[in-house]
Amino acid sequence: MELVNLLIPLVVIVLVVLGVIAATGLVIINERQVGVVVKRFSSKSLPPDRLVALNGEAGYQADTLAPGFHLGYFPWVYNIRKVSVTVIPQGEIGVVVAADGTSIPPERILAKVVDCDDFQDARKFLMNGGEKGRQLGIITGGAYRINTALFTIITRANAAQQGMNPDDLLIYRVESDKVGIVVTLDGAPIDDGEIAGLYIPSHDNFQNAQAFLEAGGRRGLQEQVLLSGSWNLNPWFVGVEQVPMTEIPIGYVGVVISFVGKAHIDVSGVEFKHGDLVNVGHKGVWVTPLYPGKHPLNTRVMRVELVPTTNIVLNWSPRTEDHSYDRSLNSITVNSKDGFTFDLDVSQIIHVSALEAPKVISRIGSVQNMVDHVLQPIVSNYFRNAAQGFTVLDFLIARSERQEEATVHVSKAINAYDVEAIDTLIGKIVPPPTLMQTLTDRKIAEEQNKTYQVQEEAQAQRQQLVRATALAEIQQEMVKSEQGVSISELQARAQIKTAEGEAESIRLKAQGEAEAVRAIGEAKASAYRAGAEAMGQQGFTAVQLMQIVGDQKVRIIPDIAVNGSGQGGGVVEALLGVMLRGELQKMAAPTTNGNGAVHVEKP
Repeated sequence: MELVNLLIPLVVIVLVVLGVIAATGLVIINERQVGVVVKRFSSKSLPPDRLVALNGEAGYQADTLAPGFHLGYFPWVYNIRKVSVTVIPQGEIGVVVAADGTSIPPERILAKVVDCDDFQDARKFLMNGGEKGRQLGIITGGAYRINTALFTIITRANAAQQGMNPDDLLIYRVESDKVGIVVTLDGAPIDDGEIAGLYIPSHDNFQNAQAFLEAGGRRGLQEQVLLSGSWNLNPWFVGVEQVPMTEIPIGYVGVVISFVGKAHIDVSGVEFKHGDLVNVGHKGVWVTPLYPGKHPLNTRVMRVELVPTTNIVLNWSPRTEDHSYDRSLNSITVNSKDGFTFDLDVSQIIHVSALEAPKVISRIGSVQNMVDHVLQPIVSNYFRNAAQGFTVLDFLIARSERQEEATVHVSKAINAYDVEAIDTLIGKIVPPPTLMQTLTDRKIAEEQNKTYQVQEEAQAQRQQLVRATALAEIQQEMVKSEQGVSISELQARAQIKTAEGEAESIRLKAQGEAEAVRAIGEAKASAYRAGAEAMGQQGFTAVQLMQIVGDQKVRIIPDIAVNGSGQGGGVVEALLGVMLRGELQKMAAPTTNGNGAVHVEKP
């Protein structure tokens, strides 16, 4: 009973509130809601082609109710549908489908963009000529108060229910080192003779689809590309394919051949008559090449021809270089003057400068075309013609001369194509086998002859060595003999010198003795003259005789006289006298003392 007593006041309060609401038409909308108004009846009727009322007609109303209190919306007149605000998470986009508006023109497939506060003002959308259907405009991350009676917002959350891929509603990201090739899905058709829409400025990289169309943007493949970054793109309007940037390696330049662009205006000059060159951004072969690095090019509307700026070696032989430009070149088969057929291996070195590369591509189309259609016939035909003027042997012997002539000829021929010839080299020469056998036999005979000559020379040298050895031995004996002769001569000369010295000594001694004798003689003569003058001639002579007898001990009277009478001594006395004299002479003989002095003992 008490519970009933408590509920009665509450019921009364609720009824009072409901009565007030019914009496005043009060509607309360919270901050996360949008009030979509449906008018139950009206004296005005909607036109048959309209869904949303702008002038109070019965049906869905263009204006919505914002958060707060709203009076006058009597429940018997209005049905207020409270829906949640539309939320687009960051990193996503929302695409819009309008249920009302004017019809889209037949030349377009998406409704134009009108000022309607990001589709939050349905009245403005309809009054500004908004078109029904899929919209060009999109909404980005945030919360929006959308009249869901007019607009359907497709997000990643409900994309699958709307038949779309949820990933298409992510912000589109172009990876680094890549470019996005764009295909637009709306706009006027591309002009005849064009393969892509030309560059259109001021549409913020296809993010402002309306600006793109108003500027004359065309439907289909576009010349402009998207660079690395994040872009808010309407997937109903644009499709993007990512491709790697065009990389020009070191040692190459890239010649751009553009199939779209501004009108073709030749800038090659009157002297270049074999092709056209255009400035960057025009249709044709760009006069300025791309240098090593990465370039954001649209490879769907442009082609880049790589041209090596380093020396290119081309082989007319079974060997192929890494660049493979010479993959179709083979050894050159030629005919000689003497009717033989043989093969030549030839290497040609060429160079294309960076500034001449566009001319080469404009004239020939590619480096491979230059090799196949220019160098191959020039080099091959030259050697075929040159070989016919010589025999095989002459060609082999004068190989270096043929090579020099080929270098001059090829250089002059390919300079006309703006290509520089560095060198022409003759490699392996393969003569006929029969001729090679003849040459081999001849060579063997020549080598044998040389061997015999060498052996003969060796024998001669050996003989010369023996002769030289014998001569050396004889020379040794001769040297000994010569040395002996020299020694004998020197000894003879020494003896001669000794003899001359002795002779000179004797001569000088004799001369000295003679001088002494002369001096003595002169002294004696002077003494004789003085004595003779003093004593007289006869008296001095007698004195001299007596002195000589005394000095020479001349015996005038015998020491022992023997007579026959027996008186005064006899024979016995005589013998005794002789013996006595002998002893006296021994006693008187000179002797030498210890000092070497001479001593004479006297009796």
